[in-house]
Amino acid sequence: AEFGAKYASHKLNRPVIVEDAGLFIRALKWFPGTYSHYVQDTLGNQGILKLLNNVPDRYAEFRSVIGYCAPNSEPKTFLGKVEGEISVEEKGDLGFAFDPIFYVPSEGKTFGELTTEEKNQFSHRKNSLKKFIEWYAAQD
Repeated sequence: AEFGAKYASHKLNRPVIVEDAGLFIRALKWFPGTYSHYVQDTLGNQGILKLLNNVPDRYAEFRSVIGYCAPNSEPKTFLGKVEGEISVEEKGDLGFAFDPIFYVPSEGKTFGELTTEEKNQFSHRKNSLKKFIEWYAAQD
C-alpha cells in the first residue's frame, strides 16, 4: 500500500488512497499474506483447508492496509486487522473469497455466515479506515 500510494500520487499529481488486504495464517508462516488474491484463484478455500489438515494451530488474521500519499510527500499507512481461526470446513455463503473459512470466535461464526452489516462492525477494513479517518481529521 505504501509503494502503491506513492507511485499513484506521483503519476496523478494528486492525493491518493489505496487499500490492500489479505489473509495471514500463523501455521503457514503468515501465508498467503500478500499473495491472497492469487492463492484464492489457484488453491481456493479447499486448498487452504487441505494445507491445514491435522494442523492444530489454526490462528489467522485478516489484515487491511490503507496507504495515503499527497504529491511530494511520504506515504502514510494504516493497518487494521481481525483475529480469528481457519475453520475445518467452509460455512456460510455470504461474503467472498476466504470468508467461509475465516472463523471469528467472538461472533461464533465465519465471515461467510455474517451479513455485510455484521461484518462491517469490526472488519479489518473498518479498522484501517477508522485509523486513517482519525489521522486525516487531525491534519491541517
